[in-house]
Amino acid sequence: MNVVAFQDIHRAYKRGVDVLDGITFSIEAGQVVGLVGKNGAGKTTLIRIAMGMIEPQRGAVALFGLDPRDKPLDVKKRVGYVSEDQILPPFLTIGEVIDLHRGLFHKWDDRMERDLRERFELSRGAKIKNLSKGQARQVALLCAVAHRPELLLLDEPAGGLDPAARREFLETSIHYLNEEGSTILFSSHHMTDVERLADRIVMIHQGKLLLDDALDSLQENYSLALVPHGTNATRADLLRLDFCLGVRERPEALHAIFKKDPEQSQQSLERELGISNGRCATVALEEMFIELVGGQ
Repeated sequence: MNVVAFQDIHRAYKRGVDVLDGITFSIEAGQVVGLVGKNGAGKTTLIRIAMGMIEPQRGAVALFGLDPRDKPLDVKKRVGYVSEDQILPPFLTIGEVIDLHRGLFHKWDDRMERDLRERFELSRGAKIKNLSKGQARQVALLCAVAHRPELLLLDEPAGGLDPAARREFLETSIHYLNEEGSTILFSSHHMTDVERLADRIVMIHQGKLLLDDALDSLQENYSLALVPHGTNATRADLLRLDFCLGVRERPEALHAIFKKDPEQSQQSLERELGISNGRCATVALEEMFIELVGGQ
């Protein structure tokens, strides 16, 4: 059974403007999935739908085979969640926030709680209102993972943190849970974080699913083709190729992302369009993201 399943999800906040337009994908147990897209692409909306905080206007979502709106308690006791704009009660101490969460989750792990408090250097007596942004986010992460959830949902949880704090934050969550087989879906606009931590990439753009593949496959089976201006090929010609995902026009050449490795891409350019002077190479995730959202 899939841990998470989105089926034909549609959601709009303004009539006629879909934030999500037919999103369908599922996540198996134990996968670490990086959800990427431009700001406003619908990442936060999708995760909030998974949490049952809002509902789709069309389509269905299931966590552990359950509708999070119909069975909120059955779902939430198995899920950990941290968002970029998550606010903890400022008048409470760290210890009081932890004790509150301990009372909510029967599988609370006291040893993990102590380990994380020591790792993050969090004092139980410190007031939430006196914490830095990074420290408050660490408290939220501790509360999200110390009950060892089967599913962890992270919505830009390290946004606004410096690179060192961001790496510590994300690697901690992945380390503590994924080694036990927990499933993790996290969104981030830092492609280096996604490449380092995820084993599968889901990219959404303008409300639609643009890419869904294993990270290993992206690194081995996709390529960036540079087609110099002056050939007979146009952007439309490249987009008509069934293995072409997007084309971006640049001053020096057309940049095309192909779902083929570089050697196959070179051969296809020659066979399909008669282009022998194109250059094809493997492409990093960040570069692929820029080319796709800029030239879809």
